Amino acid sequence: MPRAPKLASFPAIRGALKFYQVCSVITGVGLLLLCAEMVLKYTPLRVELFLGGSGGFLWFAPVVEGVDGLVSTGDGLNLSLGILVVHGWFYVVYLFACFRMWSLMRWNIVRLATLAAGGVIPFLSFFMEARVGREVKTYLDEREAAEHHTRSEHSSLTHAIPTENKR
Repeated sequence: MPRAPKLASFPAIRGALKFYQVCSVITGVGLLLLCAEMVLKYTPLRVELFLGGSGGFLWFAPVVEGVDGLVSTGDGLNLSLGILVVHGWFYVVYLFACFRMWSLMRWNIVRLATLAAGGVIPFLSFFMEARVGREVKTYLDEREAAEHHTRSEHSSLTHAIPTENKR
């Protein structure tokens, strides 16, 4: 059985949970955008999204088959490529947030793998964010309540000891 987190680490756990939740949502949105980009590029639609350039402010440019694979014909800022790069780098931040939650909560390695999968399986990060948030908050509240109850029992016992009052 894994060891329980120390009470002194509860403030750090709460901070790590907030960071994990924010990272989880950003990673999930980035992954959904990446999936949409892949559908646009690798299906018969064969387009990529561009910002600026000859097609206007925001436009789709066709993707053609080249010698080295698919080649974009657009000019301007390739938002499809940008989504890919941003999601990839932010996934590293998300993994750090997962590792921090995992190490502070002292979970098993399977839990870390499940958390990490949230950044590569569409929609999983949203479900994991809700589940982990609920479980961690419940755990912390129950542990703090039990600790408070234990402390109040000890303090009430010392106050309940009768003493003789001699004059």
